[in-house]
Amino acid sequence: MSEACERLGVQAQTVYAYVSRGKLEVMPDPTDTRRSLYRAEDVAGLARRKQAGRKHETLAANTLFGSEPSIPTALCAFFRGRPYYRGQDAVALARSADLEDVAQLLWDAGQAVDFSCATPMRADKPGRVAAFTFLAGMAAAGHSTRGRLTRVLHAEGQGLVGQLATEFGARPGQQPLHLRFAKGWKQSAQVAELLRTAMVLLVDHELTSSAFVARIAASTGASLPACLLAGLTTLSGPLHGDASGRVQALFSEVERLGDDQVVAHYLSTGLPLAGFGHHLYPDGDPRAAALLALFEPPEAIARFIEKVTQLTGLQPNIDVALAALVAHHRLPADAAFGLFATARSVGLLAHSLEQLGVAQVIRPRGRYVGPMPDTAQAAAT
Repeated sequence: MSEACERLGVQAQTVYAYVSRGKLEVMPDPTDTRRSLYRAEDVAGLARRKQAGRKHETLAANTLFGSEPSIPTALCAFFRGRPYYRGQDAVALARSADLEDVAQLLWDAGQAVDFSCATPMRADKPGRVAAFTFLAGMAAAGHSTRGRLTRVLHAEGQGLVGQLATEFGARPGQQPLHLRFAKGWKQSAQVAELLRTAMVLLVDHELTSSAFVARIAASTGASLPACLLAGLTTLSGPLHGDASGRVQALFSEVERLGDDQVVAHYLSTGLPLAGFGHHLYPDGDPRAAALLALFEPPEAIARFIEKVTQLTGLQPNIDVALAALVAHHRLPADAAFGLFATARSVGLLAHSLEQLGVAQVIRPRGRYVGPMPDTAQAAAT
C-alpha cells in the first residue's frame, strides 16, 4: 500500500477508490494475508495519466478524457472486473431480471416500473431516425424538471422509454419490453429471453460520455426528453453505443472474404479489431461472456472470434456479443443500436434523476449508500 501511495502521490483512501472503480487490480499477498498487492501495470498507468494531467498543454483534454470528471453516483461501479447496479451484480441480475426491474432499482422507484405503450409508431419505418425524431419533438415541447415531484418524473420517464422502444420496432402493448421487441421483430420467446438478458447488461456503465452529457443537461433544468436526447445522441457515436455497428461491418467482411483473410489483413496492417478488448475488463468483458454463453453465433463468426482471441489475446466485448446476436437471429440492421439505446435510456434517465437530487442520497463517485457486496469489501480492504 505505502509503495502504491508514494508512486501515485495519493492517500490510502484514494487508492481504495481506484480499486472500487476498477482502475487498480488488487490481490492478497500470498506471504502475508494482512497485506494487499496492487498490479504494477495499473499503478504505472495511473501515474502516467496523473503526470500528464499536470502539463498545461494536456490540461483541457484531461478534464474530460484523462483525469475524468468526478461526479457522485450510486448507480453503477466496478468491483473485481464486474459491473454492479446499486451494489447488485449486473451479470447476476441479467439471469432473471427484466429491464423494468432494473429501472425500478436504478430509479429508486417506490413501485413497479411499467414501460407499456398503447401509441403506435409515429414514423413509417422503425429505427434511430424515428426514435430521435420522437425525442426531439418531446424535447422541444417538454417541461423543465425543476419543481416537479419524483413520482411525476418517474411516470414521464416510463412513457419516454416505452414509446422510444416502439419507435425502434417494439410492438405496442402492455408486456415487458423484451417481449414487445420480440413480437415487433417476429421472434420466438427464446429469442425474447436473449433480448432481455442483453438489455439488462447494457443499462448502465458508470460515468460514460453519454451519462455525463445527460447529467449536464439535467443540471440546467432541461426536460427529461431533452436530457435523454442529449445522452442518446452522444451514445450514437461509433466509439460509444454504436460500436456494435463497427463490429457488424467487420462481420460482413468475414462473411464476404473469410475469417483467415480478414484476420490477416487487420493484423498485418496494425488496424484495431472493433469489439475486442476493453480497458475496464483486461481479463474479458463479463457481459459479453454471459450473453455469448446463451447462443451459438454463426459458424464463420464463431471461428473469427476464436481466431482473433487466440492471435491477439483480446477477448470479445459486449459489442461483439450484441452484433453476433443480431447476426444469428437475423434481426433488423438497426436492432443492435435499438436494444442498446432503449436499455441505456433507463440508465441515462437514472443519471438525470440522480443529478437532480431526486434519487437516493449519494456519496463520492463509485461508492454506494448502504453495504457493499462481499467481493467489493474484499477488494477495498
